[in-house]
Amino acid sequence: MAPIKNIIFDLGGVFLTLDYLKTEQAFTALGVTDFEKLFKQDFSSALFEDLETGKISPEAFYDAFRETTQLNLTNQQIQDAWNALLGHFPPERLEWLSHIQNKYNIYLYSNTNQIHYDHFMQTFPANIGNGSFNQYFRKAWYSHELGLRKPYPGSYLRILEIEGLEAAETLFIDDTLKNIEGAREAGLQTIHLIAPHTVLDLDL
Repeated sequence: MAPIKNIIFDLGGVFLTLDYLKTEQAFTALGVTDFEKLFKQDFSSALFEDLETGKISPEAFYDAFRETTQLNLTNQQIQDAWNALLGHFPPERLEWLSHIQNKYNIYLYSNTNQIHYDHFMQTFPANIGNGSFNQYFRKAWYSHELGLRKPYPGSYLRILEIEGLEAAETLFIDDTLKNIEGAREAGLQTIHLIAPHTVLDLDL
């Protein structure tokens, strides 16, 4: 196995705490009876895939969500319920990350969307005090900007190509098994980070 030179980290569940149940409960309270058929940790319907790959704007997503659910919800109601799963950035994990920067080339690759991105970028300073989350990485890749998403192997290969990285020298860390499997198919080394373990438990 080749020595690790590069690490690509996931965001949610790794550096940003998530609670998918909160979003499901929020949508249920709004009258959405089968939200798990639209989105959950390891599944996204076509509508949510389009949002997470930047194929539709937030405004188009809100319209499509109303049409899909046949509910007369406001944009704000949908946005608040969708953002409910987003937690906080534990400072000790970011402190750990700042030390890892000295040993490896550090990247981020997250399945996200403009709605979530805007929210966690606004809340980051409240957790940490200043600066930008993206400053911790040589490059932070977000699916809605890349136009590709996990777990498709081609998405990892595209990032490796752009960054000029060798798959065998690159470690990918994620909390979702499907994403780990996709990275393995692309030839990356992987670590499946399973709760309650955090990056603080990694020997890197």
